[in-house]
Amino acid sequence: MFQSFFPRPRLFLLSALIWVALAVALWYGPAEAIGAWLGFAPPVPGADPVLGLGHFVTPQFLWFYLYCAAFLAVFTAAWFILSPHPCQGWSIVGTAVILFSTYFNVQVSVAINNWRRPFFDTVQAALSGEGAVTAGQLYGLILIFAQIAFVWVAVYVATRFFVSHWVFRWRQAMNDYYISRWPEVRRIEGASQRVQEDTMRFASIMEDLGVSVVDSVMTLFAFLPVLAALSVHVTELPLVGAIASPLLYAALFWSAFGTLLLAVAGIRLPGLNFRNQRVEAAYRKELVYGEDDAERAGPVTTRDLFRQVRMNYFRLYFHYAYFNVFRGMYLQADNVFAYLILIPTIAAGQITFGILQQILTAFGRVSDSFQYLVNSWTTIIELLSIHKRLAAFEAAFEGRVLAPIEQEHPLAP
Repeated sequence: MFQSFFPRPRLFLLSALIWVALAVALWYGPAEAIGAWLGFAPPVPGADPVLGLGHFVTPQFLWFYLYCAAFLAVFTAAWFILSPHPCQGWSIVGTAVILFSTYFNVQVSVAINNWRRPFFDTVQAALSGEGAVTAGQLYGLILIFAQIAFVWVAVYVATRFFVSHWVFRWRQAMNDYYISRWPEVRRIEGASQRVQEDTMRFASIMEDLGVSVVDSVMTLFAFLPVLAALSVHVTELPLVGAIASPLLYAALFWSAFGTLLLAVAGIRLPGLNFRNQRVEAAYRKELVYGEDDAERAGPVTTRDLFRQVRMNYFRLYFHYAYFNVFRGMYLQADNVFAYLILIPTIAAGQITFGILQQILTAFGRVSDSFQYLVNSWTTIIELLSIHKRLAAFEAAFEGRVLAPIEQEHPLAP
């Protein structure tokens, strides 16, 4: 799955994580001073954010673009020289392009959030009936939003188009690797399904899930500082009282609670999905043999095989039932949690309507990012089951020891 597309996968992933961690640490450390020395002035503390397209060409953003390009160039050159790989252009450079474009798209969302405060404050002033707001002011703010929105659409479409090609190249690399081993692979039960269907589903899920997880991480980097800054408008939390950065800690607590809750509730689902594919494959294979051989697919055999299919589905339905109870209760509570913690602040009249909209949006983006497992758990379960099948498939033709779950007989209870 990985060595066909990435050079030395384990070392590559470890080095990429270390390199990204170093880049982030330096960016929030000495990079600002280095940028100022190079002529890219940092933002003035307390200054209002730049609205509209100017948000993306401030000196800080221009310095960020150069900073990212430099780190990417060093990392790419090192891997190109030390461990050349046929897919290195897509797996290394392509991955970096996806990371950058996703972060840029998140910054577009930050720009829209910056726009919310002046727009909704202007709306509040207009609704007060004092007559200080003109229609031209509102039209001007809507025009700024339209400019930002068009940038978001363009970057989003381009990113998804590129990701689709990137994921298919990964599928192609897996397919080429398995086909090159076909004389060994063809003797394994369900080989055709693994090579065609599982690689197709793996690529399809990665296209959606991979972009989502990258977007969640990038959203955290972009919105955590925003949420921390907005916390100055909130003095206390219900039951907790006054604490530093209350919005930030509330989002962290609520998201961690939901992630842990759903992870525990759905802990058995990946294994059940894996077994489900095995019993379905065994039943389908016997029926295929029965098409050409009258001795195969007899009533007793097919009844026993379908009994396993039924039993496994019933287990899945049971476990998904209580999983969905916890998931549904948490997601419904999440709809009002932000308002709940803001009740003392709203009741005291300490914030304007524009600030409220900024807080709700930023809190929602940070909370959604931390709740990635909550929102995507069923898809993650499917991906984990596919990974189990492909890992067991590779272990079979590479002569490695199979995992215990793969050694089970399809007719085992």
